Amino acid sequence: MPVPNTPHSYGSVARTFHWLTALLIIAAFPLGMIASDMPYDTAEALARKAQLFSIHKTLGVAVFLVASARILWALTQPRPAPLHPERRLETFLAELVHWALYLSLVVVPLSGWIHHAAVDGFAPILWPLGQGLPFVPKSEVISHGASTVHGIFTKVLLASVALHVLGALKHVLIDRDDTLARMTRGTASTATTAARHGRAPMLAALAIFAAGLGLAWAASEPPATPPVPPAPQAAAAPAPAGNWTVESGSLTFAVKQMGSAVSGTLPAWTADITYDDATGSGRVSVGIDTRQMTLGAVTDQAKGADFFDVAQHPTATFTADIARTADGQTENGHTATGTLTLRGVEHPVTLPFTLTLDGDTATMSGETTLDRRDFGMGAGYKDESQVGFSVTVSVKLTARKAP
Repeated sequence: MPVPNTPHSYGSVARTFHWLTALLIIAAFPLGMIASDMPYDTAEALARKAQLFSIHKTLGVAVFLVASARILWALTQPRPAPLHPERRLETFLAELVHWALYLSLVVVPLSGWIHHAAVDGFAPILWPLGQGLPFVPKSEVISHGASTVHGIFTKVLLASVALHVLGALKHVLIDRDDTLARMTRGTASTATTAARHGRAPMLAALAIFAAGLGLAWAASEPPATPPVPPAPQAAAAPAPAGNWTVESGSLTFAVKQMGSAVSGTLPAWTADITYDDATGSGRVSVGIDTRQMTLGAVTDQAKGADFFDVAQHPTATFTADIARTADGQTENGHTATGTLTLRGVEHPVTLPFTLTLDGDTATMSGETTLDRRDFGMGAGYKDESQVGFSVTVSVKLTARKAP
């Protein structure tokens, strides 16, 4: 049977939660620091870095769950009385550290979890329950803010743990009392006073955390993105203006990294479209600014020389002939068959899509699968468990016919 707390001792449940939390923190902290400092200049280095981060995140989730259970249990239990109530300042500081430790054990892993859920890619949590969180959308702002909170309160947690350990050592080496023994063996103290724990330490800890959140709020504004100069005109699609004007649309892609799907966007693109509804034929020429590409947490890596190499190849182009699908199996079916020039490499691509006309308005939706190796992307990543070979490209747009 679980042994509850008494006014003079900690029960078996409280002691188990305490030492389990300590072990998880001891494991999670070094892994996070080591993973942050590791390079990722090769596929093998990236795999090792991602693996350590995955373990770190998984341990962080475990810390959050165990700490939450520990706090809920503590709220139902009496807290053993301080052994030296006459030392008011020392008792106040000890309880302040205690509350700061409790709050940190919730805020630090939760903010890390929110950061993970708000951005795609890199180092999944090692469990089968999904990578997202309810009410946490994919958002650069949320991701940056949660990362800032995580960084600030990690320092608060480290300071709280250090002070907690120093206090325990003081009780063992200087005071030579039963403080540590109450948590290791459940020893009952000889204190005769009833448990009295004022609210001042808790309020002081809440004030510290409010100040930390204010600091995180002030620092959470994402850094301004410097303006991107126009892409060289020579690399743009050379097609003449068509008879359809794009009013809105999206160009997205998805790839697996470390076994998890990562979604990316190419938000800056233009399209010249010529199409004749009577024949179901036409031509399209698309120019894409690859420097505006985003890919979750690995955007910078994707823009590098191993993948999109945006410094050397700031634009991509797709030129194709449009034809109505001949087999009649797909309603409003069409294909765009042509050439995609990406990263300086030309490769034939066929994009099947549906096209719906409503007067002078056309709605198009299409999807195709590319192999990144056809464009020399990620040549050093030969294992699909690191970066998948297949890339799913999705296109949606609404266009209006020119008068």
